[in-house]
Amino acid sequence: MKIILASGSPRRREILERLGVDFTIMVSDKEENITSDVPEEVVKELSGMKAEAVYEEADKTEKGDFAVIGADTVVSCDGKILGKPKDTGDAAKMLKLLSGRDHDVFTGVTVKIRQGGEKKELVFAERTKVYVYDMLDSEILNYIATGEPMDKAGAYAIQGLFAPYIEKIEGDYYNIVGFPIAKTFQELKKMQIFLA
Repeated sequence: MKIILASGSPRRREILERLGVDFTIMVSDKEENITSDVPEEVVKELSGMKAEAVYEEADKTEKGDFAVIGADTVVSCDGKILGKPKDTGDAAKMLKLLSGRDHDVFTGVTVKIRQGGEKKELVFAERTKVYVYDMLDSEILNYIATGEPMDKAGAYAIQGLFAPYIEKIEGDYYNIVGFPIAKTFQELKKMQIFLA
């Protein structure tokens, strides 16, 4: 079955490659309008919008069976979603909020499948708790000066230069990076999608 990743994220592409399956990438430019402010529901909505938009395009052009995988990740602290920072001041504010405490990272995954002419769907959200060491103001400013936090939800990248500030995580590391590959694999395996 053809696999289509509905994301331009290099991190998601790299993680999906770990399954050892061939896939193509199709990115939707459809506007994302969410109706919820609950982090778990937000990521399900966002991943669903991405997957549906790409599914609609693929349904017009693909001849055989295919599966479209959409994913989206948010950082949440005290129930508030922390998106990508608007500027360095916003990044500093987020990092000060996360310093010395825990927060949640949610990733939603939606898989839209066309199999034997039928449309199937799988939707789930994965939650991982992240604990951050106390950070000095100078450490926050030095980290922001690297530029890394400016395009990251919550203003940090666990797999990058922020790694020394992570005290521990409870849950899936790959979920924090943006794609819970083990859970996705197990769910697709139950549905007998693309596995030998």
